[in-house]
Parts: sequence; structure tokens; C-alpha cells
Amino acid sequence: MDFYLGLLQIMGVHTLLGLSAYVVLQTGQVSLAQAGFMAIGAYIAAMLTVLSGWPLIAALIAGALVAGLTACLVGFPALRVHGLMLVVATIAFTEIVRLFFFNFDYQIARGSLRVGPLGGEGFRQIRYFPENGWTTLHVAIFIWTVVALVMAALWWMDRSRAGAVLRAVGEDEIAAQSCGINLTAVKVSAMTAGGAIAGLAGGLYAHYTTHIEQSNFTILLATFAIAYPILGGLSSVFGTVAAVIFIQGFLVEGLRFLGDWRNLLFGALIVLVMNIRPSGLLDARTMATLRRLFSRKEH
Repeated sequence: MDFYLGLLQIMGVHTLLGLSAYVVLQTGQVSLAQAGFMAIGAYIAAMLTVLSGWPLIAALIAGALVAGLTACLVGFPALRVHGLMLVVATIAFTEIVRLFFFNFDYQIARGSLRVGPLGGEGFRQIRYFPENGWTTLHVAIFIWTVVALVMAALWWMDRSRAGAVLRAVGEDEIAAQSCGINLTAVKVSAMTAGGAIAGLAGGLYAHYTTHIEQSNFTILLATFAIAYPILGGLSSVFGTVAAVIFIQGFLVEGLRFLGDWRNLLFGALIVLVMNIRPSGLLDARTMATLRRLFSRKEH
């Protein structure tokens, strides 16, 4: 049972990571900076609970805010470029963050132990959950409660004027600008929101794994971040959840018995699904069909 609860925890964190990229992709921008924002949230939240004794929720919020502020500062120069140049710029940012934490060393004595980040050896002794009596089930419920709250906020945003503005910018920037929409403000706002969600995911990741290091936040993780909403579809936040379940539940864990062959099949299956469902697993037509089915059941 602990294995399945641990898998639920991984899925919850990766769902938040995918949702952080979902917000940015709505504006038509492809960013690979999500892993960097996640690293910032992870280290900030962990340092606050371990070194300063902060409550978990306050530390998670602080980590998300710092990651969001960083995303805002990065967004202004990065979003002046488009397409491939934006991808290169955000990859560079992720690598800068990773190398910073590779060299970041700040430890304090805690009894007979020294706790805190230790450069390339990582940040150990993040023991908030076990020290406060949290079971694996409690952690899984807490993570998915946070996921549900973020999904509810984004679901509401999609149906508000803010969501319409994001989609308008993503579909046609020139038409959106001609309607009086400030492209820079919209893109930076989306980057800031995405960075905050990624930072929240990082804080949760640090506390349920109890040990983080810079190698956890590489370009591969950033690639997963944008793969989830693209594979799941940008018509709804539920597409990201479906993609996380498909990739983490089926491809990563379900095919583990194949050993190294799993990596080859992993890529092939994603390419196959993208060819069969180019608009994502839950595209606009699928979501409309589901809405009609649920409305009939209610009647």
C-alpha cells in the first residue's frame, strides 16, 4: 500500500508541475524554466522548515512566492524573444539555478548533526513529515488537496475573462494586441503564476522525499513539465492530470518490468499518442462530449 501511496504522491507533485507549464502554454509560449522554479521553491521551503522552524504551509507559500517573483523577473527579459530563442533562454535559466544550488552551502548545527544544503551532496534531513507524525496516507491526502485547490483556481480562471485573454494571446498575438491587450503584461503574469505553482510543487517534493539535490531539477524534468499539458490537451486542466496518470502510472511504473527497453518504448508510445490525438488526450471535442454526458445524467 505504501508503494501505491508513494506513487500518488509523485503523481500529485508532477500534476502541479504540469499545471505550472499549462498556464504558460496558454499564451503560446514554450518555457523550459519550470524545473528551475521548482528547485527554488524546494530549497526555500525546506530551508524555512528545517533551519528556521517555520510551519509547513507558511514555508510552502513562501517558497511559491519566491519562485513566482523570480519567474516575474525572468519573464520580462525572456519573453521579449519567441520560439526557439525562448526555449534556449529558459534552458539557460534552469541550468543557472541548478549550478547555483550545486555550489550553495549553508549548514547549521542541530545537536550532533549539521543540517542544511551542502552543495553537490544535496539537502538532507528534511524531516518535517516524519517528525510530526504524518503517515504516507496523510502526505498523499495533503498533496492532492493542494492539487485540487490549484486545479479549482485554474478551472475558474479558464472560464473567466483572464482565461479568455490568455487564450487570445496564445491563438493570435497581433489580433489580441489590436484589441488593446498588453502582451507583455499577460505573458509575464502567466509566467509568474506558472513559477509560483512550480515553486509550490518543489516545496511539496522536498518534504515528501526528505532529500533533494541539484540533479533532481534538470532539463529532463522541465521537458516532463511541458509534455504533460501538451499530451493531455490545453482545453482543460483535467488533460494534464490524464497525461500524468498515463506517463507516471502506465509508462514509468507500469512498464518497469521491461528494464532499459522501457525508455525506448516510452518515447515511441508518446509519439504514437500524439499522432493519434494531436490535440491531446482530452481535446475540446472530448471535453464537450463529456459535458453533454454529465448534463444528461443530471437531467
